[in-house]
Amino acid sequence: MEQIAYVNGSFVPMSEAKVSILDRGFLFADGIYEVAAVLDGKLIDSASHLARLQRSVGEIALALPETTDRIQEIQKELIARNNLVNGMVYLEVTRGADTGRDFAFPKGVKPTLIMFTSVKDIVNAESAKTGIGVITVPDIRWARRDIKSVALLAQVLAKQAAAEAGAGEAWMVEDGQVTEGGSSSCFILTQDDVIVTRQNSSAILPGCTRKAVVALAEERQLRVEERPFTVAEALAAKEAFITSATVFVQAVVTIDGKPVANGRPGPMTKRLREIYVDFAKATAV
Repeated sequence: MEQIAYVNGSFVPMSEAKVSILDRGFLFADGIYEVAAVLDGKLIDSASHLARLQRSVGEIALALPETTDRIQEIQKELIARNNLVNGMVYLEVTRGADTGRDFAFPKGVKPTLIMFTSVKDIVNAESAKTGIGVITVPDIRWARRDIKSVALLAQVLAKQAAAEAGAGEAWMVEDGQVTEGGSSSCFILTQDDVIVTRQNSSAILPGCTRKAVVALAEERQLRVEERPFTVAEALAAKEAFITSATVFVQAVVTIDGKPVANGRPGPMTKRLREIYVDFAKATAV
């Protein structure tokens, strides 16, 4: 059965899902996106993703065409229509399509809202068992990385470089310090058992999974420090890992071809992954 997408108020077969070539998301990357995980047919950490969506559109003065409650209803219906058990829902809202290509915001144009689903077994992914390698690349992005913009060319180039190197992710580095992954937040565990991740600012996206993992760690009296760290610190760490909606918590076992500790997923990463999966299942909607 063909996959069903949502486009501006209608559920349509993916082959019929279309937007105008004058849509500002296509012409200017004038839009915001979110990706929410699905486990057992339910949305994971939905409130956090919708809150970030509201914040991002607010930062670029883009009005949502639907309430967040209605967006969640649409996501759930899309999951049901596609019989999705495990995977993700992609959502994008753009400023819409005008009659031409003018940089200034158009007037009287309704925003475009699209969604689609994809299948992925996040919990049982093989890479969760083996860990992944990462490479480091210069962070060449704009100054407002806290906005979840669809302008992802720098991340595309970073992740392509990772793919060509046989790595699972790229860590972006600025002023000698790791900012974040191409599509993930970065963590290390120091030799004295402190979990370190960069603090939220305009330098990084405020990761929803990152936020949940930090809170879950603190609830268990694990030591968490929010600050930048260097690649050298990561290579000297007990463990390193990434978080995102599409991997949950995943060990990083090599950086630029050099092993982190013994080059295998460590116990803290495994523990945090288990804790997060339990949280995800318990709070799914």
